[in-house]
Amino acid sequence: MRVETRTGEYDVHIERGALRKLVTLVRAVIGDRGIFLISDSGAWNHVRDDLIPGLEKWRGHLILLHPGERHKRLDNVEMICTELHAFGADRTSVLVTIGGGVTGDVGGFAAACYMRGIDFVQVPTTLLAQVDASVGGKTGVNLESGKNLVGAFHQPRLVVVDPRTLATLPKREYRAGLQEVVKHGVIRSLGLFEFMESQANAVLAQEPAAVERMIVDSVRIKSEVVGADERETGLRRILNFGHTLGHALEAETGYQELLHGEAVGFGMLAATRLSELLGRAGPLDCRRIERTILSYLPKLRGRLRSVRANNIVDRIGGDKKAVGGRARFVLIEGIGRTVEVVAPPKSAVLAATGHALKLVRKSSRRSAA
Repeated sequence: MRVETRTGEYDVHIERGALRKLVTLVRAVIGDRGIFLISDSGAWNHVRDDLIPGLEKWRGHLILLHPGERHKRLDNVEMICTELHAFGADRTSVLVTIGGGVTGDVGGFAAACYMRGIDFVQVPTTLLAQVDASVGGKTGVNLESGKNLVGAFHQPRLVVVDPRTLATLPKREYRAGLQEVVKHGVIRSLGLFEFMESQANAVLAQEPAAVERMIVDSVRIKSEVVGADERETGLRRILNFGHTLGHALEAETGYQELLHGEAVGFGMLAATRLSELLGRAGPLDCRRIERTILSYLPKLRGRLRSVRANNIVDRIGGDKKAVGGRARFVLIEGIGRTVEVVAPPKSAVLAATGHALKLVRKSSRRSAA
């Protein structure tokens, strides 16, 4: 599948077993240049057996990161750049990031910064990264005060997706990634939404046809949006559905209690309710969306026990998409149709946030019963 943007074009290669021929796929795009691998320790343990037979051809160096959102920080970007320089990376070198969204974001940002920008290749190994984070050229790291506040747009030269890697994911992480698939359906594709709504058993069982349908449709949707609006000045903002309050929840819980997809699921529940409260969407569509989100959302049980709606809402002014402290919300007008609202009434945002917390807590109690 081809992604075309103002600053470049690249393929997203989706194939079971693609890891086994990664060297060939990358060399076909970048030629005989020095290659440096960046992975996290968890992902590397799962993929190394597929990669090691061809690694002697890379003539490069492996840099391992600690997994997890709390390591998505500037000090890791500095560490990567220091390692690159120590092992002789120059402006012709290429970074290949292998892992989840954090590894891709940190490694991609290092590629954007090192010697003012070198090429990189994304090899996403989690569902969230395969359907969302690896496509579109957004790279960056978190600050204590907010998520993804430091970063750059830097498009990869190639994205290689091997759906087999999903079999290694914990169930919780796989379910978290499904939230981004549901998001793509809600904002852009009634067909994908109806598939996720009706095929939960096949999706949760990771049946190959279902997994490949999700990945291909999501990549297609994101590539269309990114191709039309690379720098997020208009259309691309629809991809932030659920992220305004989702990012605020991640910050409120210290980036340690929730996976990113779980926070996005919560944020979508709140944004759906806010759409209804403001008269943008009807109750029938809103209930369908809520049921589908909750059918895939991991059971968070006590992770949100001490979280308060007003504390989440107080954080949204610091979101990177806010303008002059006024938060932007992507809301729905129906399944597959969105609208952006700037600075909706705080009372409505509080009510929607409280509603989402109640839904998640109720769902978790029901699961534990």
